[in-house]
Amino acid sequence: MKKDLDVTPLDIQQRQFSVRFRGFDIQEVDEFLEQIAHTLESLYDETDRLSDENQALKLERSEFAAREDELKQTVTDSEKRIEQMNEAARKTAEMIVADAEVKAEQILNKASTRLAQIHDDIIQLKGQRIQLEVQLRSIIEAHYKLFEMGKAQMKMRDEEYDNARMSKNSELSLL
Repeated sequence: MKKDLDVTPLDIQQRQFSVRFRGFDIQEVDEFLEQIAHTLESLYDETDRLSDENQALKLERSEFAAREDELKQTVTDSEKRIEQMNEAARKTAEMIVADAEVKAEQILNKASTRLAQIHDDIIQLKGQRIQLEVQLRSIIEAHYKLFEMGKAQMKMRDEEYDNARMSKNSELSLL
């Protein structure tokens, strides 16, 4: 960073002026040049520090982006799994209902005395279907809660990052 400028603190410190009759006070000029050199050196140091900090923040931002991509992929994978589970549950329910219908028809053909037994089987099958729906709903809700927690954590990290950046910016503006 210092190489881009024409005058360095060392140039200021080593600058010599010719002495003329009724010229400036050499000691005052030297003291002033020394002050300028220190100020310029502080500015160089601050510029280097800010450049390093900027690089670190860029790295952190890219890491956050990578984490966000991973979370998006996790959500996508979860959604696919939920769809597969829904499809499997639907097929299972269809098979259970189809099986129940076949059994009910056979039972009706055999005897009317078995009607009470058929009603019990149907109630049991409906209970299983309801149980499957409840289980599936709880799985979906659990995945949704995990998703929301991930979003909340990302939001908190973003807010912490923004707060830290604002704090550093306000500290820098005070300088």
